[in-house]
Amino acid sequence: MENEEPSKTHLRTTVRHLVIGRLLAIILLLFSSWIWYSGTLTISLNELPSGPLQVFLVSIFLTAIYLLLAGFAGWLDWQVRIQFLFDAVLITWLVWLTGDLSSPYVTLYIVLISVSSLFLRPLSTLIMALLSVGLFIGLAVCVAFSVIESHGIMQPPGKMVQLASFHVVAFLIVGLLAARLSDRRFSGEQLKETAKSLASLRALHERIIESIRSGLITTDLDGRIYTINAAGAEITGYAPESLVGRSAVSLFGDLSEPIRLSVEADMVGEQLPRFEADMATPEGFAIHVGFSLCQLLSEEKVATGYIITFQDLTEVRSMEESVRRKDRLAAVGRVGAGLAHEIRNPLGAMRGAIQVLESSTPPDSMQADLMGIILRESDRLNSIITNFLSYARPKVGDYSDTDVCEAIRDTLTLLRHGPDVKPSHKFEEHFPSEPVFIAADVTQLKQVFWNLARNSLNAMPDGGKLTMRVQPIPVNRVRIEVEDTGVGMSQEQVAQVFEPFSVSTTGGTGLGLSIVYQIIREHGGTVNIKSYEGEGTKITVELPIEQTQKNDANGAKSAIHDSHVPSPLTNLLNVKKTDK
Repeated sequence: MENEEPSKTHLRTTVRHLVIGRLLAIILLLFSSWIWYSGTLTISLNELPSGPLQVFLVSIFLTAIYLLLAGFAGWLDWQVRIQFLFDAVLITWLVWLTGDLSSPYVTLYIVLISVSSLFLRPLSTLIMALLSVGLFIGLAVCVAFSVIESHGIMQPPGKMVQLASFHVVAFLIVGLLAARLSDRRFSGEQLKETAKSLASLRALHERIIESIRSGLITTDLDGRIYTINAAGAEITGYAPESLVGRSAVSLFGDLSEPIRLSVEADMVGEQLPRFEADMATPEGFAIHVGFSLCQLLSEEKVATGYIITFQDLTEVRSMEESVRRKDRLAAVGRVGAGLAHEIRNPLGAMRGAIQVLESSTPPDSMQADLMGIILRESDRLNSIITNFLSYARPKVGDYSDTDVCEAIRDTLTLLRHGPDVKPSHKFEEHFPSEPVFIAADVTQLKQVFWNLARNSLNAMPDGGKLTMRVQPIPVNRVRIEVEDTGVGMSQEQVAQVFEPFSVSTTGGTGLGLSIVYQIIREHGGTVNIKSYEGEGTKITVELPIEQTQKNDANGAKSAIHDSHVPSPLTNLLNVKKTDK
């Protein structure tokens, strides 16, 4: 339906070209005949041949009719056939008027058959050749038996048969060749139309595939990527041209088992199974994807490759983890009040009793040392309970314009005078010349910087360098970096670093970074940890300059260096973590 009107317009233009081309050919034929009959280049109206003139006048009349009928689109195909039919009749008339079988215009039959192959299909072209043969033989028979008056020199019957046979053979050979040419021409046109249809169909399929918001990859039987759509490139972070030719294993891991299960499910008509995998973007961000796989079949139902459709489940898993984290926090909060009452009261009584006993105990005795140990451990237990309650029941932030650089300076000032700082500890500050204000709770912000800096110092027991950097970044955010040259962490420790009571390299309770994570999350920021054993740790915190609505899932994708190492779901979105 869409191609119907352009096709009719093209056919109408073709018919008009045929009419005009015929008119020009007749004019040229008239002038050449005029010169032929006069025998000189100087010609006059008296020497104008009557036969060609009559044909010319009739052709002019028919041309006007043809152009008038060309406006009726429904008859265009038949108009072409009728025009060639009248052409054959006019040529026969011209041949009769100019010498019958000996007429020089017999060659026009061959021209007519050849030209018809440019406009008619092979069968119609062959019919035109047979029509020309029939008209020519009919003219010869009518002249031979004096049915019509001869305008040429009468030939003996044998000579007439010889001339007629020669022309008939020529007409048939030209007709066969013209039919072959017409077949080639129409085959070429059909091939062009088929190519256009395939191109349109391919463009449609590409638009459909590109509009799908799920990633789609096609591969060959060896798993080498053949195509990837825009959504797939966006999810993986790779440019499409960089993935073409690569193995899909580099993205999804080993696919042998998913392929086997998918093929078996397809053979029995079951729903294709779903799989999950971790992959890494070129920037090192870890994403979690769910994917399904099916065979790519040819028209002969032969497997030529695989189709992999996948979706980014990172945010979904992060939100699930946030819900689970909230549930854990709610349970911890309910237990926290009871812990504060049930542990702190007897702990305070124990500490008071020990202090009374210590006052009556000689300072240098073993009992005094044991009592000192009890007092220190009770203080440590009280600190654990305090941190635990801070994590379980965080207070509502009092947000105000806070200078990040000033908060870090205050924190470093207190830290430098602490008992854990040694002369071998070096401090470096890289702050912008202008203050960097953000909407934050200054107390909670200082607690974040204190916990991070304290962890860095504890990771450098023999000394090292602690570097603090502040840098505004695009999209109204500020980046704070805390970098040390300490002992670093293993990948397993990095994976669990924000979990409460996780294993710590500094000997802490494992609640410090959990509190840091929670405060940063409440401020709508992200935290990224890069660490490697023996090479130190770099913690990057990004906070919005304008406080946004708190969102547990607000964060960034975690970063890993080795794409073959799975990253824990608890840190996939809210927390970045990187192994060098």
